[in-house]
Amino acid sequence: MLTISQILDLNWDKVNNLIPIIVQDVFSNEILMHGYANKKSLLITLKKKKLTFFSRTKNRLWTKGETSKNYLKVIDIIPDCDQDSLLALVQAIGNTCHLNNKSCFKKKKNINVSFILELERILKYYKKNNNSTSYTSNLYKKGINKISQKVGEEAVELVIAAINKDKKNMLEECADLIYHILVLFSYTNIPFIDLIKILKKRNT
Repeated sequence: MLTISQILDLNWDKVNNLIPIIVQDVFSNEILMHGYANKKSLLITLKKKKLTFFSRTKNRLWTKGETSKNYLKVIDIIPDCDQDSLLALVQAIGNTCHLNNKSCFKKKKNINVSFILELERILKYYKKNNNSTSYTSNLYKKGINKISQKVGEEAVELVIAAINKDKKNMLEECADLIYHILVLFSYTNIPFIDLIKILKKRNT
């Protein structure tokens, strides 16, 4: 996380004592928005862990989500090599764009394997922050036996759906199975990319 000494060492001269901030979703790596900060807004950000900007239009400080409640929970802030811009890694609470979109930048909705890697990052977050009451956090708390049991249960349910030729249910059960496999991999510290490497070898 950005420190007070790093804030003071930033190059504040380029944009009238303001620093541009690029905001990136820590899970999906998607760029969410761009804004500006001054020293005071950065100090507030460090204190509240909610991204706070300086609005050049309103000429005041504003915390993203202060009206909409769509806050940007700060995970890390990283200065660039020239010390004149910042990258904020955040957990977005709700949509970021005022047009009620996830990002202020339009993006084609393509489905690819990167979504699995995004899900893997989310699972790692829940594994690390196990004080949550979510279903996934509870699985991590119960340990390897419960997680493995769930993988087995979902596999059986997929087989039953296949035997019954229920394609819709097959998709649902397969999604559940893959999800619990990812939880199992995360719990045992096996990166999903290692499985992809094995699949690629088998395809050659």
